[in-house]
Amino acid sequence: MSAPVIQVERLVKRYGATVAVNGIDFTVERGVTAALLGGNGAGKTTTLSILLGLLLPTSGAVRVFGEDVLRHRYRVLPRMNFSSPYVDLPHRLTVRQNLQIYARLYGLPRRAECIARLAGDLQIEPLLDRPAGKLSAGQKTRVALAKALLNEPELLLLDEPTAGLDPEQRVAFRALLRELSQRATVVVSTHLVEDVGAVCATVALMNSGKIVFNGTPAELTARGEGSDAVGDAPLERGYGAVLAAARSLTQVRS
Repeated sequence: MSAPVIQVERLVKRYGATVAVNGIDFTVERGVTAALLGGNGAGKTTTLSILLGLLLPTSGAVRVFGEDVLRHRYRVLPRMNFSSPYVDLPHRLTVRQNLQIYARLYGLPRRAECIARLAGDLQIEPLLDRPAGKLSAGQKTRVALAKALLNEPELLLLDEPTAGLDPEQRVAFRALLRELSQRATVVVSTHLVEDVGAVCATVALMNSGKIVFNGTPAELTARGEGSDAVGDAPLERGYGAVLAAARSLTQVRS
């Protein structure tokens, strides 16, 4: 059996007196689409930033492809990529020009061929000669994903990928994520429970910097059975039940 793609042990990140990530442990196996689920301020984006080597942890160990990210970041980065709707491409450049720049930075051969293939796969061909600043939210999401797939990553980190999308666009993007799971290991950071149920095989639920649940969507759903947690769907009730229990435990300890 191959080693996990991601191994996180006792990870802590502090900003002064504020603890953004508080001693978390989790693994992501090869070929899995995994979720980091939680509300704003739960620690999801901080965790992704540490996986990318953009932030230094206060303590703990982070391995990607079996490599220590802190010591061997430049061996790990060529095998992974990142996408977020909150990271804008230069507005005045066209989509094609932006992708050409990233393709050059990644050192890719046959850049034009690669961009043309991804544009077809992600249905952004009509956008290639449009300025990046003129894209809708759904178009920006697809273009950002094209950028992240240029180097054919083995690991893809997606931070709130469906933020700003309307319901129809979310459905289409989830179908795309299911296709991506055939190419790479995917980690999705999201606060939307429905994204988890639709595309993810495993879920780590974060609250106040801690992982308060780690398992499958079905196991999370089971946590809501018989509870009075609020939610329109079984998975939402499981989410609510776990959070309620975690917050109650925090109050007792304090």
